[in-house]
Amino acid sequence: MFGEFLNIVFKSIKLDKSLYRDNRNFGEASIYFAGLIMILDGIAGAVAANTIIKTAVAMSGLTAILTWFIWSTFIFVIGVKLFPEKQSKVSFKKVLTAVGFAHAPGLLRFFAVTPELMIPIIFLTQIWIFAALIISTKEILNLKSNLKAFGIVFMSFLIIIFLSLSFVMSRMDVLPVNHI
Repeated sequence: MFGEFLNIVFKSIKLDKSLYRDNRNFGEASIYFAGLIMILDGIAGAVAANTIIKTAVAMSGLTAILTWFIWSTFIFVIGVKLFPEKQSKVSFKKVLTAVGFAHAPGLLRFFAVTPELMIPIIFLTQIWIFAALIISTKEILNLKSNLKAFGIVFMSFLIIIFLSLSFVMSRMDVLPVNHI
């Protein structure tokens, strides 16, 4: 079982599209593997960030799970419900699993052990995750176009950024909201 998990992680890191084509990778344990990847990704991000600012590691793991569901929801809604192709009949669980697998490059953030390495490694792994999300989206939704897969992932990303900034700004009382 551990060998199966490592195989998924390595295929994701290598951006191997066969990971998302092979239904054996979407068996009973797959959702747990995806969840574990997301938790480890969150912890790796916290470890990397701790070289500069103190970050709660447990909170980062929980945030990664929340982010996983949000990414998956937007990719599912945009790719399957709003802009489907004829072959885009896929379950939310499969999208959720694929999004989790695509975050495996984030595990490389454990190597950001010095402040000088933190920003380059986080930037590189984030781009890598984005590429893995595009590949996974194209494969699981059976899209013909890389551009459409990019569009679905990028639109999801923009919505997440907008919601995140709105949330942060509302907590900082920056947004012009009427306080009655």
